[in-house]
Amino acid sequence: MSKVVLITGGSSGIGKSIGEFLSDKGFVVYGTSRNPERYADSKFKLVKLDLSNTDSISQSVNHILETEGRLDVLINNAGAGITGPIEEIPEAEIKRNFETNLFGPIKVIKAVLPHMRSQNNGMIINVTSIAGYMGLPYRGVYSASKGALELITEAFRMEIKSFNIHMCNVAPGDFATNIAAGRYHAPVTEGSPYQKSYGNALELMNAHVDQGENPELMARAVYQIIQTRHPKIHYKIGNFMQKFSIVLKRTLPDKIYEKMLMKHFEL
Repeated sequence: MSKVVLITGGSSGIGKSIGEFLSDKGFVVYGTSRNPERYADSKFKLVKLDLSNTDSISQSVNHILETEGRLDVLINNAGAGITGPIEEIPEAEIKRNFETNLFGPIKVIKAVLPHMRSQNNGMIINVTSIAGYMGLPYRGVYSASKGALELITEAFRMEIKSFNIHMCNVAPGDFATNIAAGRYHAPVTEGSPYQKSYGNALELMNAHVDQGENPELMARAVYQIIQTRHPKIHYKIGNFMQKFSIVLKRTLPDKIYEKMLMKHFEL
């Protein structure tokens, strides 16, 4: 029997790549979008879902269960980028980012758990970020929301292990997607004390995305995880230096690591 997979944020970027790859491998794939009608050419089914709306999440999950009779894998991929000096990012934008990157995934997990528990089987993969392992300048809110999802996953997987439901994190580095176009950018404001340093850092971040890895690398990694009987807690997917930065974070003295980051971002 083909496994049924739900991917949040399946209309573009990493989510679309994962969905297409799994569809080609014979999985029954459902992606989500706030406006699925815009993607009539999608290779897999898209359902309407708004991460900020609990009713919308329940309706989408119930639709899949009524149609397929089961749900085997949840991939919490939907997320939002945000950049800017923390002092200058509006509080509403900070809350909106946490709603998408942390509270939304938690809501979807809560919606699927009763059904996976009744099946005595399931897998939940949370797409976080290598940025969630460190506080990056001008990406602090993003680092915090993704880092929080990493820690939530660590706790959650222990709570649900006895139900034969597996959970893990997959932390990508920079991938060539449209995330930069969709993220919130605090404006580079004339006369701001952060004007020069933030402007330079923003150009550097956008260049990293443009030069990022092919999203199919993430798709292949997720496929391998789904095939694994006992998945690890954390997976990091990206180029060597991005993954090695986490090793350095764990081994270097804090101030030396901070100096390294500041040099990288030309601060």
